[in-house]
Amino acid sequence: MNKIFKGAKFSFLFLFLSLSFIACDKDFNTIESDVLGKDNANFNTDNANIQILAYNKKLDSLQINSLASNLLGVFNDPAYGLTTASIITQVTPTSFNPDFGTNTIIDSVVLRVPYYSKINGTDDAGNATYSISDSLYGSDPIDPIKLSIYQNNYFLRDFNPNSTFNERQNYYSKANGSINSTDNFAITENGPINFDNNKGASVIDPSLLENYIPNTNAIVLVTNRGETSELTERLTPSLRVKLDIPFWKAAIIDKNGQSVLSNANNFKDYFRGLYFKAEAIDGKGNMILMNFASTDANITIYYSKDSTVAGERTSSNYRLNFTGNRLNTFINNFTGVTLVDGDKTYGDERLYLKGAEGSMAIVDLFNGTVDCNGSQTTALECFKKTYRKTDASGTYVTKNGDFVLKNLINEAHLVIYEDNSINTGGDDTFHKYDRLYVYDLKNNITTIDYSLDPSENTTLPVNSKFISLGQRQTDDAGVSKYKIRLTEHLNNILLRDSTNTKIGLVLSNNVNYTANAQILNSKDVVTSVPAASLLMPRGTVLYGTRNSVLVPENRKMRLEIFFTEPNY
Repeated sequence: MNKIFKGAKFSFLFLFLSLSFIACDKDFNTIESDVLGKDNANFNTDNANIQILAYNKKLDSLQINSLASNLLGVFNDPAYGLTTASIITQVTPTSFNPDFGTNTIIDSVVLRVPYYSKINGTDDAGNATYSISDSLYGSDPIDPIKLSIYQNNYFLRDFNPNSTFNERQNYYSKANGSINSTDNFAITENGPINFDNNKGASVIDPSLLENYIPNTNAIVLVTNRGETSELTERLTPSLRVKLDIPFWKAAIIDKNGQSVLSNANNFKDYFRGLYFKAEAIDGKGNMILMNFASTDANITIYYSKDSTVAGERTSSNYRLNFTGNRLNTFINNFTGVTLVDGDKTYGDERLYLKGAEGSMAIVDLFNGTVDCNGSQTTALECFKKTYRKTDASGTYVTKNGDFVLKNLINEAHLVIYEDNSINTGGDDTFHKYDRLYVYDLKNNITTIDYSLDPSENTTLPVNSKFISLGQRQTDDAGVSKYKIRLTEHLNNILLRDSTNTKIGLVLSNNVNYTANAQILNSKDVVTSVPAASLLMPRGTVLYGTRNSVLVPENRKMRLEIFFTEPNY
């Protein structure tokens, strides 16, 4: 027996990585040899499919503040329909009690919000060129949207007056169009907020953005032009536009010396932010992921004033950043798929994953009762009896606080097939880079397998956490599937009696982003969702677990377990 377990001295990381490479392979293979085969090994291997159940969960009232990024624009998903995303954000001066001087004249007011871009090469002059394709959603070629920017007159408070512990005020989505399908709403514990009823004056010439398309090119600014040369500054791709000078003169410059410019609280109560309103043009548009949290996102007022030297002028600027509360509102006009809560008893034949207050799936890993060695018992209890060691009285054996296993789980995967009949608008690559994200539904945290996954890629999230979350694989016949690793999740149930038997399944554009968005007044097992799912405008359709003539038997969702039976 001692010889059998000497190999256990290898580090856990080595074992995990070894198993991970196996997990990434498309299929498991049995390798036999004269040295170590079934007749010569001290263990047997086998696999099993567990009875699981998956069903849809329609989402609404999702937290839309405190998101890491924000969507802006219009996206027409060919399977689901139209989603429109707008943004309401506070702005805060970078300095207070300014002295704008005398005879102040504004030269320009410039707004800039960067897109998420990456360098994809250099031009003939050696300057970086950029791509924004990873964060831009729309048809090819990209259709324009109508973009308006208004002053927001609704005060976004920091703290919830209904809380006894000064908790932060959260704002929640209301995207279903139950009031109307043109205005942008949020809701709180006190009811709905209509931001269109609280919009102020336009802060920009409306004609500048009435056919707005994000530009992938670097922004080149001439900072100093001489007789023979000029000095330029190159900015990453951004929404960069000049704002209305009279508005900002009245709102900021003319308030020189007043208390509204003395501190952040006074300013936010006086100037309650901006409302970026997106609208479709002829039912079409584009949607872009905006980086309002960037240090380069700001509004800069460039002005001149009288100098202390007679007859001369001094140039200066005043800057406002997008700090404070920021909300991402959504309007969903779904025309293809009607999203409803699924069947918790029998499961659903298709699972609809849609971001931006859409839908998710719930997977119950141990559903109902099963025949377990001739007797009826729950699927969970049968799972425990199959893998745990018992004594002569039938009691589970424990050691050092953990249950002792008679069958050792080597690998466990949730195998999920995509419905290839889904409407992609004729684009075969529409779902090419989709990622599924699963999470522990009871605790609203990542699975253990995710936490132990060393394959994180902070530069390219599409290639991150591929050991635990897998990646979309398409075979030569065009069948697409995902394999989600749940090995340690199941081991935690067996060894430590974890009760985390349900997992949530959403579509994500960044599997590294694991923060949660709460659900207002949730009355079931789903109390929050991964915030990344709010920032994914696309949707997909997966095959579920319910028996149906519409679902090929070999494409139903299943849980595969590969285990070892020691011969001792």
